Amino acid sequence: MGEREERTAVGGAAGRGEAARAAGAGEAAGPAGTGEAAAEPGARTAARRESHPEPSRLRELIEKLEDRREHHREHGTLYRVAFAVAGFTVLLGGIAMLLLPGPALLVIPIGLAMLALEFAWAEEMLETAVEKAEAAGRAAEETSKKQRIVGFVAIGIAVAAAVAAALVWDIPFLPV
Repeated sequence: MGEREERTAVGGAAGRGEAARAAGAGEAAGPAGTGEAAAEPGARTAARRESHPEPSRLRELIEKLEDRREHHREHGTLYRVAFAVAGFTVLLGGIAMLLLPGPALLVIPIGLAMLALEFAWAEEMLETAVEKAEAAGRAAEETSKKQRIVGFVAIGIAVAAAVAAALVWDIPFLPV
């Protein structure tokens, strides 16, 4: 029995991930332990880390999530199914908050992070969201003083127009 096979037989779910990394193979346990081959999440993140040399806080959280995945795979099937159901519930709650009042932009990534422990597609969506958030942050940092002033003036004009419309057309501010 080779080293990789021995690790898989002895190490269980954690051994499969370690064996795949040790052999440099791009296969690991599939989503929800289905046995399907999936691209190793660590390889994707390592490539992205090289393109983003300075790690942000979000990147550090994703790395911790990858470390946590190994521990998560050791849990029993019932726990993992319940955790996936909870992740879908949080994700759907966040999606509902896009239309309803609530912190959707905070809850959706939390749901994706929960699901990323179990499903490769959720990890990919989470990494895409992190990349877009970092790009938006960089774009916001790169705005000039003139652009910020124009933005604040536009917001002020919009608020003034809303107040004027409420006064002229007798629109109540609070429904009573």
